[in-house]
Amino acid sequence: MSRYNLIDEPWIPVRDLNGRLADMGIKDVLLRSRQLASIEDPSPLVVAALHRFLLAALYRALKGPTDIEHAKRLFRDGFPADEIVDYLEHWRGRFFLFDEKYPFGQVPSVPANEKEPWTKLTAEYNSSSNKVIFDHTDSNSPGAIPLDATTRWLLATLNFSVSGGRGYRPSPSANAVICLPQGRCLQDTLLFALVPQNRAILDQDLPLWEREPRGLEYFKKGPMRAPCGYADLYTWQARAVLLHPTGDGHAVSHIAFIAGEGHEKALREPMAPFKVHKELGLLPLRLPDRGLWRNFDSLLPDAEGLAPQILDHAVRLSREDRNRFPRAVMVLGQKNDPPKATVEFWRMERFALPEALAANGQVREEIRQLLESAETAGDAIDSACFSYCRHILIRVEGDGGLGKQQKASIREMAGGLGISTRYWSVLERSFHQTLQDYASETQPDEIRAQWLHHVRTALVDAWNAHRTSVTSGDAWAIRALVKAEGQISRQITELDKNIRALEAVA
Repeated sequence: MSRYNLIDEPWIPVRDLNGRLADMGIKDVLLRSRQLASIEDPSPLVVAALHRFLLAALYRALKGPTDIEHAKRLFRDGFPADEIVDYLEHWRGRFFLFDEKYPFGQVPSVPANEKEPWTKLTAEYNSSSNKVIFDHTDSNSPGAIPLDATTRWLLATLNFSVSGGRGYRPSPSANAVICLPQGRCLQDTLLFALVPQNRAILDQDLPLWEREPRGLEYFKKGPMRAPCGYADLYTWQARAVLLHPTGDGHAVSHIAFIAGEGHEKALREPMAPFKVHKELGLLPLRLPDRGLWRNFDSLLPDAEGLAPQILDHAVRLSREDRNRFPRAVMVLGQKNDPPKATVEFWRMERFALPEALAANGQVREEIRQLLESAETAGDAIDSACFSYCRHILIRVEGDGGLGKQQKASIREMAGGLGISTRYWSVLERSFHQTLQDYASETQPDEIRAQWLHHVRTALVDAWNAHRTSVTSGDAWAIRALVKAEGQISRQITELDKNIRALEAVA
């Protein structure tokens, strides 16, 4: 018996323009997207997966956009309601979460003995292969979750499964930084992300629900293929799953779960920034251990085409209506260390998007220079900390004779001082304010001068906190401090010189 149709059932969490939260089905979300502000969920992976799912549905319902002119018409006129309703009604039978032949996003032939707890669908909860320090869910007896949450986690699994043993391959963009320009309403956010594809690709670009379910033998072969287009990419069957409901049918207690499709020659991820690797070529940027804001320039449109395609598309669309320029960019994703299956962390951050991008192609370079100046000061702190700790641990003059183990011990002690952490933490707040300055009439030289003031303040604040803790110590610690802080003084002198030069011009 077919049950729980995602077109009508309320399972997508949204916030409207008045700030109210609600759950809606696919049809209501798409048809009322102008009255909605955003999709919201505690999990960054679920938020990203829901956007990708809706985009896959839109590519098929709208049969496009096929080019920038088609995209501009959609941006001007909004989503055509009739086309969306017709598409959803045509494929209504494929959107039942429970169905004997076409259970949404699942593989009916997965053996029931491949039993796993529902937590296997998540990164945030303990499962048989992913242990989370601060989660106390018993993976042997995790209880059950309602159907709306189950559906959201199912989509997150398809988009963000990581590699593991026994043929478990990662989703195409499992470790990529995912960027989503935020519009004034959800419809604008989705339109920004609808990067055009040519008609030949669109005709072959089938999402998961339009494909016939694969049999068990197909998955046993460890299949590999290339994505056909964005709808295919956004609904990639990285895992073959079959949900098992509780007796009352209102929740899911466990699942059947095996390896799904592997990907080869993956289509370029339109939501990710890229970098050039000397040996491997073009690679998507991954979430760094440090704050992503220190790589913020990599998110902005550039001449080399390394920025996220959807951000470039958003800027192009909004040039004709500056009032609809994206207010911010949301950055989401996770990090794991392949081939391990354990997720190290997941993250969601929001950054103000400089409106000057619409008219000034130099903004990326200007921001890159700001970040470089911060890194230079950060290097001075790291060097000073290393010098201080070297003189504490190894009470000899000169750097000669330090072995790898000694250097590692010194770096570990230097990191434990917390000076660098304090510096970057203080400066991060200033960076978000600096992005806001680009939306004003402030001149670039003024912005840069003010930024260097922020860098200087963060540098002095971090080092002075360390100095205060040392001056009450022993004579050798004070001597080590004096030797180390010469590097800080030189950096402050350089910052002062650059600030005076910029203020003279401004």
